Amino acid sequence: MTRLRVAGHDGEALAAAVAPLLAALSARPGFQDGELGHSVDDPSLWALVTRWDGVGSYRRALSAAEVKIAGAPVWVHALDEPGVYLTD
Repeated sequence: MTRLRVAGHDGEALAAAVAPLLAALSARPGFQDGELGHSVDDPSLWALVTRWDGVGSYRRALSAAEVKIAGAPVWVHALDEPGVYLTD
């Protein structure tokens, strides 16, 4: 999960930028699915949630050039906090 903060109408630009990122991520081994949502309490706060077979698949996907390129317009809004969570 990556939390993102945007100002004003940047939310529309963020939502548009997430589609190419999810397409790039979906081509990587281990990707299960992903979605973007926004807070109903704070319109500037968004969350990008992706699900993977494991943390290794996630981290390898982030190192792919096409993911870095597609992700740049999205990750510029990322909050500096842990982004990987394990569930049982």
